[in-house]
Amino acid sequence: MLSAYARAAVKLVPFVGGGDALPEDELTHTRIEVDRERLTAYQKVCGFGVGDTLPATYPHMFAFPLSMELMTRLSFPFGVIGLVHISNEIEQLRPITADEVLDVRVRTADLRDHERGRQFDVVASAEVAGETVWRSESTYLRREGGGGQAKGGRSEPPEASAIWKIPGDQGRRYAGVSGDNNPIHLYPLTARLFGFPKPIAHGMWVKARCLAALDGHLPDAFTVSVRFKLPVLLPSKAGFATWTSGEQREFTVHDTRSGKPHVSGSVT
Repeated sequence: MLSAYARAAVKLVPFVGGGDALPEDELTHTRIEVDRERLTAYQKVCGFGVGDTLPATYPHMFAFPLSMELMTRLSFPFGVIGLVHISNEIEQLRPITADEVLDVRVRTADLRDHERGRQFDVVASAEVAGETVWRSESTYLRREGGGGQAKGGRSEPPEASAIWKIPGDQGRRYAGVSGDNNPIHLYPLTARLFGFPKPIAHGMWVKARCLAALDGHLPDAFTVSVRFKLPVLLPSKAGFATWTSGEQREFTVHDTRSGKPHVSGSVT
């Protein structure tokens, strides 16, 4: 991860690198054994109960370094610093336990237009002895031009079922277990260098925290989709709300003072 961020910094230099197509190859990391101490640390940071079953978001820890390796290549169309993670969908086909050995695959796909620029997907999967047990698709946005603001009024957030007090060091705590040391998450100074008034929480931490809050409501196999909206500035108070809608469980996270949305999601 350190070398990936070094390559990301190189691409901040004007006219260095850049191409017009996504990588066509797929990266793999085989025979991954779960470090139980790191798993326990992750579970605590994200609010899960400590145990031998991996949270559905945990295989992302293994896929993310591979996605960074792809996105920090000099030939990659965009610099990774400045990309906006706008959505993530995870499909857990069955529970994964800490004693299972994983093979993880990652590729990029579907470079396409977005009303605010260009977007693409990072597609990942995890296998146990040839059986696919987990899939993920993250969509990233590269803003271009003016990027217009979303139109229309903002609806009032649903009544919160829980209030989260998120500390100022939450970004550093999550970075310590995930390896995602993007400077926008770490310190006020490093966040301001990239246009944020304060450090912001990792989107995948917010998603993991939502799943932890849904403990007891999740089946063995499910798909959880989220859209990342406005960032969570640290420290912060956030309201979490959840309800059922047909066969889905919906959830949101919003700022308790302004009501502005941070995340909306659903579990099927």
